[in-house]
Amino acid sequence: MGKNQKVLFHSTIFGPIHSRRLGVSLGINLSPNDGKVCSFDCLYCEAGYNSQGKGSSGLPLREKVKEQLRSKLIGMKEKGEPLDVITFSGNGEPTLHPDFPGIIEDVLALRNEFYPNAKVSVLTNSTKIFTPAVANALKEVDNNILKLDSAVEETMQIIDRPTSPSFTVDKVVEGLKQFAGSGIIQTMFLRGEHDGKPIDNTTPQEIDALIKAYKEIKPREIMIYSLDRSTPEEKLVKVSKEELEKIGEKIENATGIPVQVA
Repeated sequence: MGKNQKVLFHSTIFGPIHSRRLGVSLGINLSPNDGKVCSFDCLYCEAGYNSQGKGSSGLPLREKVKEQLRSKLIGMKEKGEPLDVITFSGNGEPTLHPDFPGIIEDVLALRNEFYPNAKVSVLTNSTKIFTPAVANALKEVDNNILKLDSAVEETMQIIDRPTSPSFTVDKVVEGLKQFAGSGIIQTMFLRGEHDGKPIDNTTPQEIDALIKAYKEIKPREIMIYSLDRSTPEEKLVKVSKEELEKIGEKIENATGIPVQVA
C-alpha cells in the first residue's frame, strides 16, 4: 500500500493471534481505532505515516480498556483457550496514553486473575522513559521492549524521525540505563533510501556504535529484526535472516548479552 497505508488495528483489544515466537498473543491498542498517534514517524512503520491523522475515535478510556479486556479474557477462559502473552502495540506509541500507568496496573491485575502464567509485554519507542510514572509502569511488566534502531544520531533521525527535536541518541541511551538487567532492547535493521539519502544501519560503524550503546545500557536481552510487511517508504530493503544471525552473533560475542533474532 506504500504511502497510502493506513492503521493496522481497528479495535482496542485484538487477537488472539498465534505467533511462532510468542505463542498465543492478545494485543492491546491504546491508539485510536481509526488513526495514528506516535512520537516517532518511522519510515518502516507498518501502520503508516503520522500524516494520515489521528482519526476521530480518540484514545480509548482506561475503564473501556479494562472492561473490554476482562470480557475477552472471560470468553477465552470459558472456551478453554490458552494465552501466552498480552502485548501492548497497535497504531502508535502506547506510552503516550495519559492513563498508561493505570492501564498497566489494570492489565496486570486481570492477567493475575485469569491467566497468571501469561506474560505482559510492551513495545515502546523509548520516547516516554523520561517520565517517572511511565518508566515505573514499564518496570512492572514482564517484557519491557525498548526501541534503539541506531546509535548514530543522523541515522536514527532519518529512520525513526522523532517528533520532538530534544530526542537524541545520547539522551535515550542515558535514559535506557535505568532498565539495566530488566529491559529488552529491540533494533530494526534495514537498508534503502529516503528523499535521496541512503540508509544502512548494518555497516561496521553502525554495529560498533550499537555495541557500545548496548554495553552502556546493559539490557537483559537484545532483539534484532528486519522488515516483515509493506512500509510507507517504498525504497527500503529487508535484511536477510542469515545476515541478521551473523550480526546477532557479533553483538552477542562483543557484549555478552543474549541476542534474539526475530
